[in-house]
Amino acid sequence: MEIRQLTIFMDNRPGRLLSITSVLAQAGVNLRALSIADSTDFGLLRIIVDDVDKASAALSEAGLVVKVNQVVAVEVPDKPGGLNSILGQLAFDEINIEYIYAFASGEDKEKALVLFKFNDNAKAISILKKQDVRLLSEDDIRKL
Repeated sequence: MEIRQLTIFMDNRPGRLLSITSVLAQAGVNLRALSIADSTDFGLLRIIVDDVDKASAALSEAGLVVKVNQVVAVEVPDKPGGLNSILGQLAFDEINIEYIYAFASGEDKEKALVLFKFNDNAKAISILKKQDVRLLSEDDIRKL
């Protein structure tokens, strides 16, 4: 099960993230997770939101370059070795992790949520299901 993530190209300057979060706030969109990869001149902001369509439209209307990507959200035990427990079979089956970011899941203090972009999301999902790893849907993300 894949979920949609928004990737926003942004110049690397003071206040730029504020301008983007302001657009989302004015549109009534709630952020669930974010990650920024940067260089000297620009950055890639990756966000998970409660309403992808509304966020994408608002950001595009504000003149931002927005791309929708498919990522995989999984639940892992929030304890030492929790992430490690699911990585072995993925590595064995030569699934490459292109990028990853994580966050605490909120109410359930025993679980953390991890977002993956794999070189082959479909194959990774199949492997994770065989390990009985809980995959999250966009509905699950909205309820967080």
